[in-house]
Amino acid sequence: MRGDQVLWVPGSDHAGIATQAVVEKQLWKERGVRRHQLSREAFLEEVWKWKEEKGGEICEQLRALGASLDWDRECFTMDAGSSVAVTEAFVRLHEAGLLYRSRQLVNWSCALRSAISDVEVESRPLPGRTELRVPGCPGPVTFGLLVSVAFPVDGDPDAEVVVGTTRPETLPGDVAVAVHPDDARYTHLHGRCLRHPLTGQLLPLITDPAVQPHVGTGALKVTPAHSPVDAELGARHGLSPVGVIAEDGTMTPACGDWLQGLHRFVARDKILSALRERGLFRGLRSHPMVLPLCSRSGDVVEYLLKSQWFVRCGEMGKRAAQAVESGALELSPAFHQKNWRLWFSRLGDWCVSRQLWWGHRIPAYLVVQEPVKGDREDCWVVGRTEAEARAVAAALTGRPGAELTLERDPDVLDTWFSSALFPFSALGWPQQTPDLTRFYPLSLLETGSDLLLFWVGRMVMLGTQLTGQPPFSKVLLHSMVRDGQGRKMSKSLGNVLDPRDIIRGVELQALQEKLREGNLDPAELTIAAAAQKKDFPHGIPECGTDALRFALCSHGALGGDLHLSVSEVLSTRHFCNKVWNALRFILRALGEEFVAQPVDELSPSSPMDAWILSRLARTARECERGFRSRELPLATHALHHFWLHSLCDVYLEAVKPGLSHCPRAPGPRQVLFCCADAGLRLLAPFMPFLAEELWQRLPPGPGGPRAPSVCVAPYPSARSVERWNRPELERHFSQVQEAAQALRALRATYQLTKARPRVLLQSSEPGQQGVFEAFLEPLGTLSHCGAVGLLPAGAEAPSGWAQAPLSDTVQVYMELQGLVDPQAHLPLLAARRHKLQKQLDGLAARTPSEGEAETQRQQRLSSLQLELSKLDRAASHLRQLMDQPPSPAEA
Repeated sequence: MRGDQVLWVPGSDHAGIATQAVVEKQLWKERGVRRHQLSREAFLEEVWKWKEEKGGEICEQLRALGASLDWDRECFTMDAGSSVAVTEAFVRLHEAGLLYRSRQLVNWSCALRSAISDVEVESRPLPGRTELRVPGCPGPVTFGLLVSVAFPVDGDPDAEVVVGTTRPETLPGDVAVAVHPDDARYTHLHGRCLRHPLTGQLLPLITDPAVQPHVGTGALKVTPAHSPVDAELGARHGLSPVGVIAEDGTMTPACGDWLQGLHRFVARDKILSALRERGLFRGLRSHPMVLPLCSRSGDVVEYLLKSQWFVRCGEMGKRAAQAVESGALELSPAFHQKNWRLWFSRLGDWCVSRQLWWGHRIPAYLVVQEPVKGDREDCWVVGRTEAEARAVAAALTGRPGAELTLERDPDVLDTWFSSALFPFSALGWPQQTPDLTRFYPLSLLETGSDLLLFWVGRMVMLGTQLTGQPPFSKVLLHSMVRDGQGRKMSKSLGNVLDPRDIIRGVELQALQEKLREGNLDPAELTIAAAAQKKDFPHGIPECGTDALRFALCSHGALGGDLHLSVSEVLSTRHFCNKVWNALRFILRALGEEFVAQPVDELSPSSPMDAWILSRLARTARECERGFRSRELPLATHALHHFWLHSLCDVYLEAVKPGLSHCPRAPGPRQVLFCCADAGLRLLAPFMPFLAEELWQRLPPGPGGPRAPSVCVAPYPSARSVERWNRPELERHFSQVQEAAQALRALRATYQLTKARPRVLLQSSEPGQQGVFEAFLEPLGTLSHCGAVGLLPAGAEAPSGWAQAPLSDTVQVYMELQGLVDPQAHLPLLAARRHKLQKQLDGLAARTPSEGEAETQRQQRLSSLQLELSKLDRAASHLRQLMDQPPSPAEA
């Protein structure tokens, strides 16, 4: 609408771990079949089938939301073009020495039997003793306990070193005990050996400055195969790691027959029993800790030594961090720069191997039984095709390629690898290198800015490396959408909101059926169904696309998390109805023969016309400011105020009497058309369907046919309507509105429901009279009063008329004589006063509280006291009417 060339590419990633987990659960639920009971090809057929059935839901939601995407460019990360890009990137990074295979510790999910990324590890703080259910474990497991274990000193039966651990199941993997070199408690033991409390094997007591002497006993058990910290410590001291937990979460043969095959947390209890029997158990106490959980499965993450493919991130990460520091890449909102620096300062090499079947198969091949000369590692080669890999293998081994046996790596690549390439692959890379510096990469599907930051970080690193330039000049990171209570949306909580359900409405029964069709465990299903019934006892009412879009945009996308409630969207639907009814009125007022004037020729014929055009200019200015600053609430607030308060509540009400006269005055009709036309174009980005429907109903504009659709009509700029800007007039009219509110309050006090009393305004400042003089007729209309006049400064106020101060210099008077029966009305006022006094006394008797509640109490007290004073003043006026004849001033 602003004339810019824009592109929004619709796309989705294959969500390797999540999708495979869903399909595996579905296969077990429907057919009682595990993945490994099928061939890889048969399982992938099931995944593709699920993708065809369910994978299109995201695009369906985007269409329902009225998103303006280039659907001809729709992409999926498992498409042929994306697959070519992924293979090309892997090969190029390997050739550049930035992608390598190594045996290192990885985050391992035993439930998924796969490595997972750092952002898929949820760090849950525990205050102390906490029971949790762990997938695959027969019973609940207690965490947040510190176990003290004695390691006897070899050769000294009376000496021991006590260590504390929250993970006693890793004791069989201990290869040393470490202390700080300056810790006086252990200096006499330097160079000595300790007996392992379970096996009796000798372990060295090592010294390392990384040990914190003031934490626990100051002695640290060293388990390099299952702890990143211990792995670094072990590497410094040349210690060989011993793996004691297997991929499935059971204990390995290295633990001995008595533990082998047991679930790790079942083994934990058995180990504690053994320590007690041997007299080496030294205590158990509650202990705060942080428990790493797999966000995909809920399982406790294990750190396992695995041979995997890794991307070297050091140099790439420095360049990505520098791009933000130098200003070459702008993060919006700016507070993300701190997280960006922090994330890259902690960035290690990226494990891209995943032990899944669904995903991009790693283009690497093991040359069977052909180790490279002088290398003890297996011989791995990389190629875009098997033929290319075979040629590389031939060069490495010196043997003809046809004689070699190659086995392709069964693992797939981390989904983030392909999604980080998405903007490039979607626009033709590697065949062509697109210039992305003018684009904002947006993801409306990820859960919050932390994951978006992770995604963009990977994108910037790979993009800079593969294309030779930072891929973007800006990035926009949006907020996470949470439910009305501020909770993250989760199927297990039953609070996930499908936008289509809000748009079209849905009954509770249908919502519950959706839960049952999912893959929740029976216990989770019960909890989710109960929560859903509590949140939506009558289902979700139909709200429409426009209301949902407007409600979402009314929140600050650049601030904290966005809390969305259905009641808020429903309230916005009422606003949509108000706009609809306003246009119906305007179309009737215009009539069938209406001919619009050119906007340049439009000149306001009255102060009210000038005021509404000034409000329109202010709205256009605020919308432009909101879009330029990416603070959409500035625009939505301005539009809501213009349509609801300025146009509907004030201008339409003020011009109704004039429009009912024949012939109708041309000025207000031209102004109404201008407000409707420009107002709908301003509203269109937020409410495209409503704006389109109503804009198409407007009469043709001047100068020939208009644009075919409101979504490509010119967006009103601040400059195009600046000539209508009248801030001084708006300030004057705000005083008129205050007078109208005061008069309506007086009418309510005296219950003048049908009468139209005369009104007089009086100002002690002569210059102020002119402010009201221009708006006397609309003031009478807006206050539902009769004729409005001006009482000269210093003139005596009419006796018996109701009076209300607007300010220190302005008073309003309203006629009561003949319109109110004092004898009938005084008892009504007394009854209302008694009721309010009772409320006031009850509120005043409450014990003062603190914070916001006390502020609200004081505000309510002030409000009640003000209402009582108004009633007392009204009663005084009525008593005057009973005692006095009509005043000459009333004639």
